[in-house]
Amino acid sequence: MHLPEEGVLLRVLIGESDKHKGRALYEAIVLKARELNLAGATVTRGIMGYGANSRIHTAKLLELSNDLPIIIEIVDTDENLQKLLPFLDETVQEGLVTMEKVRVIHYRHNAGRKP
Repeated sequence: MHLPEEGVLLRVLIGESDKHKGRALYEAIVLKARELNLAGATVTRGIMGYGANSRIHTAKLLELSNDLPIIIEIVDTDENLQKLLPFLDETVQEGLVTMEKVRVIHYRHNAGRKP
């Protein structure tokens, strides 16, 4: 797959405990992105954050949270990312979804590596 220099970054911020059909929501989003042949997705687990309800989520040892912040980032063309938005609208009950233009410097894969 080739990405043009002008891409779009889709960022989804949710909680680690968010679910979709019994599965972690972040996992469901990544699998849907793969099903739609998007360029790739990365999930990052945050150590502290808060959202619209202002409740702090933290990974401090004495206050271990079961709902740490999760960030899913996907870079692709706007046209391709638009295919994922209905799924996000349906599944993200609480969180934030943003899109911004990005400049793609490299998008490469190791041809010898098996998926």
